[in-house]
Amino acid sequence: MKAVIFQGQKGLSYQVIENKKPKAGEVKIKLKTAGLNRRDLFVMNQSRSKEASYTLGSDGAGIITELGQEAADFNLYDEVIINPSLGWYAVQDVPEIPRILGGPSNGTFTEYVVISAKNIVKKPAHLSWVEAGVLSLSALTAYRALFTKGQLKTGQHLFIPGIGSGVATYALLFAKAIDAKVSVTSRDHTKLQKAEALGADCLFKTNSDWQAERKKEKFDVILDSIGAALFPRYFDVLKPDGNLVHFGASSGDSITLSLRSLFYPQFNILGTSMGSAEEFGQMLQFITDHKIKPVVDSVYPLFDIEQALERMKAGNQFGNIGLEME
Repeated sequence: MKAVIFQGQKGLSYQVIENKKPKAGEVKIKLKTAGLNRRDLFVMNQSRSKEASYTLGSDGAGIITELGQEAADFNLYDEVIINPSLGWYAVQDVPEIPRILGGPSNGTFTEYVVISAKNIVKKPAHLSWVEAGVLSLSALTAYRALFTKGQLKTGQHLFIPGIGSGVATYALLFAKAIDAKVSVTSRDHTKLQKAEALGADCLFKTNSDWQAERKKEKFDVILDSIGAALFPRYFDVLKPDGNLVHFGASSGDSITLSLRSLFYPQFNILGTSMGSAEEFGQMLQFITDHKIKPVVDSVYPLFDIEQALERMKAGNQFGNIGLEME
């Protein structure tokens, strides 16, 4: 079978690799589609100088073609989505560092994948193969960030700096599904227009004066993936006892803050990453109940992985980038 392999200093290559059989408790899936995440770039950069060698990719959806013993909850030819969160089952059992499919474990940028039956869920019928293939990592991250950590409620106001990523677009869709108000920022006018079409209530240029434009009306929840470039500004626009949920640091991870700016207004700064199998099931039920579909930016054939990664690296996408295996 063919797969995208990452090998440390050698980088990416499109190779023919061994076709493995499922062991007890595992299933073999013929993947139809997979999805890119910024994590793919992160793990490659982190492992560039190491003797790493693995199949890249965290998201994927496909059809079961082989069942190992003890995989009794599924049948041959079931259509399934992969949950890339490894070994984290209950919400409360938070690992020190979440383990995620696709580095250092073999991932989903391949024609077939063998994985534990604990890491698959039947595909919601309202999703196409492309929509199912780009769903898992970013939708799970957004769901946990908004609802488990941020405790976003109907009628509250959510602020999403840097709209356009997979997580950010899911957060917008999820928040509007419960009738929350949503404000977003971007440097790109086209991205702001697309966010407005999805239901965003207020649009800001990233470097504008948010506080002045909000006329001192503040946000209940802020969802941050930007990090250092914007982090100190959030406390000017967050309500007292508001939740700042942080899951990324695309602009850097070192900041300087006045501690008094935190404890007088009693802000809650909450870190999050990925999510549990329990939350994955809740997220799929949520998108099924609300008939939510991923925003698909573009789709590439598997052998065009380099071009797909370049688009993501440049930050040009709005929504998720998918890969098709056929």
